Amino acid sequence: MTLNLCVLTPNRIILDSEVKEIILSTDSGQIGVLPNHAPIATAVDIGILRIRLNDQWLTVALMGGFARIGNNEITILVNDAEKSSDIDPDEAQQTLEIAKANLQKAEGKRQTIEATLALRRARTRVEASIAIA
Repeated sequence: MTLNLCVLTPNRIILDSEVKEIILSTDSGQIGVLPNHAPIATAVDIGILRIRLNDQWLTVALMGGFARIGNNEITILVNDAEKSSDIDPDEAQQTLEIAKANLQKAEGKRQTIEATLALRRARTRVEASIAIA
């Protein structure tokens, strides 16, 4: 038995496929979803989505949003997403270093919040780029 998974951003469809299992980062922690999972709607955190297709795992960096799970269908709508295979590890690492520096230079509450979010996104991209399942 499989799950129908659709990962969407406002601009494009990242993935639309039948999968065996996913592990999703939510605001309350990671959840694993197998066929016949109980219906749920949840906020998606900035983090990694792991997808099992047959015997292989695919990793996607998610930049926050929402997910709906029910009737063996999973719809994930996020602000942005990138498959691990589309991320350049060197570029992701450089972006992480810049984000760290920007956080240290941040002044005031707004700059600190924005820099912290940029750092979380950069860390997620680095994690996805080097993910080995």
